[in-house]
Formats: sequence, structure tokens, C-alpha cells
Amino acid sequence: MISMKEIARSCGVSVATVSKALSDKADISKATRDKVRKVAEEMGYTLNASARALKTNRTYNIGVLFVDSMAAGLAHEYFSEILESFKKAAEENGYDITFINNRFAGMESTYLMHCKYRNFDGVVVISADFKDPQILELVDSDVPVVTVDYSYNNCSSVISDNTKGLRELVKYAFARGHRKIAFIHGEMTDVTKKRMMGFYSACKELGIPENDEWVLEGKYHDIDLSYLSTKKLLAMEDRPTCIIFPDDYSLIGTVSRLSEEKYSLLDNVSVMGYDGIKMAQFMGLTTYQQDALSLGRIACKRLIDAIEDTTGICEHSVVAGRLIEGGTVKQI
Repeated sequence: MISMKEIARSCGVSVATVSKALSDKADISKATRDKVRKVAEEMGYTLNASARALKTNRTYNIGVLFVDSMAAGLAHEYFSEILESFKKAAEENGYDITFINNRFAGMESTYLMHCKYRNFDGVVVISADFKDPQILELVDSDVPVVTVDYSYNNCSSVISDNTKGLRELVKYAFARGHRKIAFIHGEMTDVTKKRMMGFYSACKELGIPENDEWVLEGKYHDIDLSYLSTKKLLAMEDRPTCIIFPDDYSLIGTVSRLSEEKYSLLDNVSVMGYDGIKMAQFMGLTTYQQDALSLGRIACKRLIDAIEDTTGICEHSVVAGRLIEGGTVKQI
């Protein structure tokens, strides 16, 4: 096996310089770093992960906790973009990622036990039930943790600005003449609470009368409930002129299901989605696009900062998205 000493001899530098170059340290020149890496690659040098872990007291492995209550898996575009962005940023900083579960070696476990077993340097929680005792145990442990779309006082977080998102959708509908705006929201999570805050605060600011019959609970990524809620709204004698859906997927599915019944939702009422997935943009829907790429990148930076800096300082970042104007909110 090729050693650092042999690489140092070939490059005419010290072993310490080779170590710094292979560890991407900033206190040597780019030219030296590139030369050392090129020679190491040509000589077939392979970094020994176990030796590196013993020397640095790190595994350079990050745990990813993704509990999918919607059974959409990585097909959910919003979460898959966050994960891909996080993964790319982690790899650029020399870290690998591994998904966490609460079973290993055929036995029941907890998330924290799995983290200890795998010796993760840190954990990002991207989707989970944040009231789950196992999540609380993990967050309260000595493992560095960053959460996405939920914040605890004792760890860093990155949150999409859901309040701003709903405010912008309501204001856009209002500017197009709508005063009867319905909102089908997801299950009562922290994200939903922030969206409802945005919805009601915008309505109050604009002088739009509240109508509780037009605010219905659905479920994220659930076409069935959004379809039933839409049918209920359309059957009302005093029905809304614009409907905000919990997400683009639910809106697209509802449009498709009603079209099977020979009813064109888009021709009869204005609609808006949420997330800004590619299919929604392709269909020309009005939606609010969450900045999933920034969420993943910032979450990775916050976690690596927590891993490499033991001061225990927590940072909470709020990431705004943008409204995408489509043709599904008609002027009235």
C-alpha cells in the first residue's frame, strides 16, 4: 500500500504537507495541493478511513434522518432536492452520508443508538415527527444535529419561510380580484401552523372576511383528501373563487381526478399550489416554489460548522422561496 511518506518523497515535500493536501487544508497553496493530489492518484494512494478516524477522532460520515409519513419516499420532489443538495455539499466537504433507522442487526433500536453504533459525526433531520420521543432523545444528546423545517433551542435549524409563502399567494389572488379564497392545508404540523399564520395575517391585512367553511384540513401529498375537500368547496352555494392547495402534487392529482369525471377544475375556479415542483411549472400552475437547494446546502454548512466547532453556538436560518405566476389564477 502506498504511504504518505512515499508521496512526500516523490513530490519533494514533507509528510505534513501531503497530509494537509489530502485533507484539503487551506494553509498550503492550491498549486501544491493539486500537485500532491495528482501524484497520489497516479501512485494509486487510497485514504484509509479507519486510520483517518483514529487520527482525527471523526468518521466523516453524517447521518440523515428521513422518516416518510407520506409514503412518497424520494419521489417527493421537495425532499429529494433537499437531500441531493445536502449530499452534494457534504461530499464537497469530504463527508459521506448514511440514512438512519431505528433497527439494526435485526434488533429494535432507537435513532440515537443507531447514531452511536455508526459513530456519526453529526445528523441532519430532514423529515420526521418532531414530537417523537426518539427525536427528542437524539436532539438532546451530545451528537451535533441540524433540523430542517423545525427548530429546537439546542441545535441549529434551517426553515423554509412558509408564512411568507402563504402571504404571497393570498396577496397575489387579491391583486387579481379574488375576495373568496379557500385554503386546503396539510395535517397540523409546525409547517402547517406557519402557513395558516400567513394565510390569516394576509387576509386580515387585506380586509378579506374570514370564512371558516373555506379552510379545510387535508394532508400533504394526499390526493384523496384534497379531491374530497375540493368537491365540498365546489358544492357550496357561496363557493370560493380561488383555492390554495397544500402542495402541487395534491393539486395536480385533484385536477386529474375531476377531469376523469368530465369536470374541468381549471376552467371553473382559480387554483394555486405549493412547492414549485417541475410538473407544476410544466403545467403552468400558479405556485410558491420553496428553495430546496438552498435549504439542503445551508443545512449541510450548519451541521459541519457544529461538528468542527465545539462552541455549541446554534444558528437558525429562514429561507424564502418565490411565487411562480402561472395561468391558473384568473382575473375577476
